[in-house]
Amino acid sequence: MYPRLLPVLLAFFVSIALSACTMLAPNSQANTIRFAVLGDAEPKPKPEFPNVEAAVQDVNRLARRQKVDFVLGVGDIAHKGTLLQYDNVTPVLQELSLPLYPIMGNEEHGSTVERFLEYANLWNNGKVEIKSPSYVLEHENVAIVMASPDFGRDFNDSGIAWMVTQIEALNPKPVLLVVHGAQVGIYPERADKGIKHSGFADVIAQPNLAAVISGDLHMDMDRVVHSKQINGVHYLHIPALERTKIPDSSRHNPMFRVFNVQSDGTVAVDTYQVGIPEPLPRHAYQFDLRL
Repeated sequence: MYPRLLPVLLAFFVSIALSACTMLAPNSQANTIRFAVLGDAEPKPKPEFPNVEAAVQDVNRLARRQKVDFVLGVGDIAHKGTLLQYDNVTPVLQELSLPLYPIMGNEEHGSTVERFLEYANLWNNGKVEIKSPSYVLEHENVAIVMASPDFGRDFNDSGIAWMVTQIEALNPKPVLLVVHGAQVGIYPERADKGIKHSGFADVIAQPNLAAVISGDLHMDMDRVVHSKQINGVHYLHIPALERTKIPDSSRHNPMFRVFNVQSDGTVAVDTYQVGIPEPLPRHAYQFDLRL
């Protein structure tokens, strides 16, 4: 009698195991996030955005192939914050199939915070609502602090205090900080340009700050050191899409970067050149949120 039950019991336990695996897979996937980051645009002399448009189409294609949750922007989309540039880029960014979370740069401060917020919501076309120039995106294993500058590319005392407060409140969760420009001296290719407020040292000193993601410098990824670790914090540059300025403007290869934050704390950063479907191995970078 008992031998006859063995196949039934075996099938029962196999069924439970398969069900458990099926339930675990979505949860495991939910614990990872993948997002693209678009760099500066601010085209001149013509207010045209061909490489932003090409990057948008590349991100959309990538999202159809694999999980991509959203897109970040590091500021300086509209040169001098003019209505013409805001208007011209809006239909381009509305083509994104994913939510877009931007911050301001020094160019947007050529106009007003209110104009930036108006257009940030037009770009999203109802996908998400951007209510403030600075905000936090919190996920299970990591938080992203989106910090717009208070003027130019710098912060005042209240902006510094806001960042410190947000990062402290998130501790021990690891934090990725998105600012328009990193602090002065981080990128020796243009060491004088960036955040100069002395209080930014308190932001960097937060024990759960894992990385600073920035743009602003329009650096050619092939001719600079774009990703590095300094005193336990990783710094990652996002190249500009419409114009390269550093080390010079002799050549421009528009690129964007994609961050894959895995459930074990590993962050793999890929760099894509616009129009090329696979990432560029020479610009791959990896770090661990747990360190």
